[in-house]
Amino acid sequence: MGTLALCSHYSQLSWKRSVIVAMLLFHLCCLQVWASCRILRCNSDFVAVTLDLGGSGGGGGGGSREGNAGYCSALRSYAMCTRRMARACRGDLAYHSAVQGIEDLLIQHSCPRTGPTAQPRPLPQAPISGDACIYEKGYVQREGRTPDYLHCGVFGDPHVRTFRDEFQTCAVQGAWPLIDNEYLYVQATSAPMRGGAYATALITITIIFKNWRQCIEQQIYQAELDNVPAAFLDGSVTSGERQGQHSLSIHSDLPGRQAEIRAAHIGTTLVVRQSGRSLGLSVRSPSAIAEAFTPEQDLQLCVYGCPPSQRLETLPSPSSSSSLSSSSSSSQPSAAAHVHCAALLPARDIYYQACLFDLLATGDLNSSMAAVAALEDARGMFSDPNKVHLLLVGKADGSSPCLPLILAVGVLSEHLVALWTGQYL
Repeated sequence: MGTLALCSHYSQLSWKRSVIVAMLLFHLCCLQVWASCRILRCNSDFVAVTLDLGGSGGGGGGGSREGNAGYCSALRSYAMCTRRMARACRGDLAYHSAVQGIEDLLIQHSCPRTGPTAQPRPLPQAPISGDACIYEKGYVQREGRTPDYLHCGVFGDPHVRTFRDEFQTCAVQGAWPLIDNEYLYVQATSAPMRGGAYATALITITIIFKNWRQCIEQQIYQAELDNVPAAFLDGSVTSGERQGQHSLSIHSDLPGRQAEIRAAHIGTTLVVRQSGRSLGLSVRSPSAIAEAFTPEQDLQLCVYGCPPSQRLETLPSPSSSSSLSSSSSSSQPSAAAHVHCAALLPARDIYYQACLFDLLATGDLNSSMAAVAALEDARGMFSDPNKVHLLLVGKADGSSPCLPLILAVGVLSEHLVALWTGQYL
């Protein structure tokens, strides 16, 4: 009896200890989510924008037309900020109150849902000098070496090569942010293609260069299918002139189909091009720029890839012919796709896999050109040619939001089973 009592007491202690550990880890994980809700930042930005408007926008629509337009721009910026906070602020009462308040104000002032947005009023800044608007030169002067650059490519159905060299195929439709950091916002819109079971394609790419110090004011570029302009939205081809140099410049080697934007103030190059019936984007950016974002900016396809629920399984290796055959009506189209893509992309890397996927999904030979163009852009953006080709390697999914919690639950389950089966006895 004494032994049974001792074992029973030990079981209770183990059970309690497991519960405490699991609850503590759960609490820590939740704190990481709750702490990232920064709705007050959206509120303060909105107040800063509307300071110069006075009462023109807030008096029930009785102000001037210019004032009301400015107020609508501020409201749209406010709404955009809250959308970016949606995941981090889920369940926050202040956040949901702000969302409802914005909705009411948009209706009250008859503001269009789409249109220009406003930037917060910049704080006074000291003059900058020298080469402060040329990122790479300033970095070399400070660090004695060139920056570490990262590459992201989005192309085809769409496929994403992230800044972390992960490769994914996404089923996303509608507008999704590719990059969202302190200097740059890039959004892509995808839509279903004709033909194929689940084929989608990028039809619009919008790039917003954010106002930064005294180098540039906000500048917007937008490309659409069959219209890849070699100019910004305002018609200019340069921006941010300083000492005879421009922080932003744009040119095209293939007008209407390709545009290259150089942002010297952040050391970033972006190439937008149309291949077949889809747009593609290639980005080369210093790691310090690509990683300059806050916790609430957690939806970026170029950083984190597409959400797990939106990922499609990429085609297996060529040796898995039986799997490929199930993706099409017969094995013959699969074999023809292999031959076609191997002739264009002999390295059998992620671009080859993307070529196969797009060709089998659409049945259109022109769809293979998206992968070819993405590879060419990658070659121009990597200084080390050995990094260009990325092999598709199966690996464990590391997308779990809180691995310690899962491990704790596993330990807790073992104790429960042990108690139920009388193992401790």
